[in-house]
Amino acid sequence: MGTRKRVLIVGSGGREHALAWALSRSPRVEQVYVAPGNAGTSWPATPRSGPWAPGAPCVRVAVAADDFDALIAMAHQKQIDLTVVGPENPLAAGIVDAFQAAGLRAFGPTRAAARIEASKAFAKVFMARHHIPTARYATFTEFEAALNHVRRVEYDVVIKASGLAAGKGVIVPNTQDEAEAALRRIMVERAFGTAGDEVVIEERLYGQEASVLAFTDGYTVVPMPAAQDHKPIFDGDRGPNTGGMGAYAPAPLITPELLDDIVRTVLQPTVNGLRAEGAPYVGVLYAGLMLTDAGPRVLEFNCRFGDPEAQVILPLLENDLMDVLEACLEGTLDRVAVRWRPGAAVTVVAASEGYPGPYPKGRPIYGVQKAEALPGVLIFHAGTELRGDRPVTAGGRVLNVTAIGDDVRQAVKRAYEAIGHLYFEGMQYRKDIGTKAMM
Repeated sequence: MGTRKRVLIVGSGGREHALAWALSRSPRVEQVYVAPGNAGTSWPATPRSGPWAPGAPCVRVAVAADDFDALIAMAHQKQIDLTVVGPENPLAAGIVDAFQAAGLRAFGPTRAAARIEASKAFAKVFMARHHIPTARYATFTEFEAALNHVRRVEYDVVIKASGLAAGKGVIVPNTQDEAEAALRRIMVERAFGTAGDEVVIEERLYGQEASVLAFTDGYTVVPMPAAQDHKPIFDGDRGPNTGGMGAYAPAPLITPELLDDIVRTVLQPTVNGLRAEGAPYVGVLYAGLMLTDAGPRVLEFNCRFGDPEAQVILPLLENDLMDVLEACLEGTLDRVAVRWRPGAAVTVVAASEGYPGPYPKGRPIYGVQKAEALPGVLIFHAGTELRGDRPVTAGGRVLNVTAIGDDVRQAVKRAYEAIGHLYFEGMQYRKDIGTKAMM
């Protein structure tokens, strides 16, 4: 089997916990590090037993995800064989380029390729160049010009901060007044900081949303099971958008035939186009889609695993994740038969009181061990820290309660049974995650 590998995960959320869990289960991995990690991303060499228990030990390292020099120094010191970058901000800032320049292997797109997420304006122009189906749009850097466009346009609109805004920079107004207020909030009040230096105003599309993620080595595209995320904070898709309140996979509305069509019309042209433009894309490419009456349309691209989509997709992967990631880096993905388990996975996010607005921190969390002792249940920590040996809240999205089942119905039942064991003051969560798949 050769020498076992040391892996570094960059990031601190539920996605990174899920990546650490999946890679720790590889027989080829000796040690996992997570920088900076959270209260859940540390376990000993002899973790709890069970069919879903992690394998190799995992250790937190107190290095921030944007401190590239310290991360590179640590990777050399710990003799890291592979670094996997979770969040979009370090990717957009060029962490992969920095690691490559230091002679280190890192999984994820370069800064040039990550523009597909880092600039919605770039992504829209790119899609137009490469005939990738998306909504009509216009981009603006001046508030008055954007305001005049909103007042003139004849279709419903969506207002988007072009830059990175942690999944919250998209506003869907229902009236003219709301559209103008959204522009003012982004461009004048600077609600999303520099992410709002440029805005994209695009046609509002109608239909069901779906997330299709794929592994790619810059040539071959291997799709993952389609997922459906739940962005709004409240049941029935009401309230402001969040970073994601839950997800499930596979999404039954994406049939095998439709998935093939999405690869052919969206994912493969994107990978081919970026390579042709001198920015070959290696990593996970994520297409957020609206399934309209006229066919799938791209709402946005992301340059990494989704959060919380990773938490429902990774438990369904039958392959050793290490094998797939290395094939992407080595340009040999066409030689890997990527396989997925039958059944379904669901994750429900337990969030802090006040989220997606300001929220308190430091509230003790109870019941994690009881919840994760249930059959088919995995608890992925997101916004948590340790106070002594007790996890406490440290973010807006606190825990990802994930369950695997024979179908979505069983997975939903298990996830909500598990969340019933959890408690922290002010805990909120949606009660309808997965119901779309059962209609």
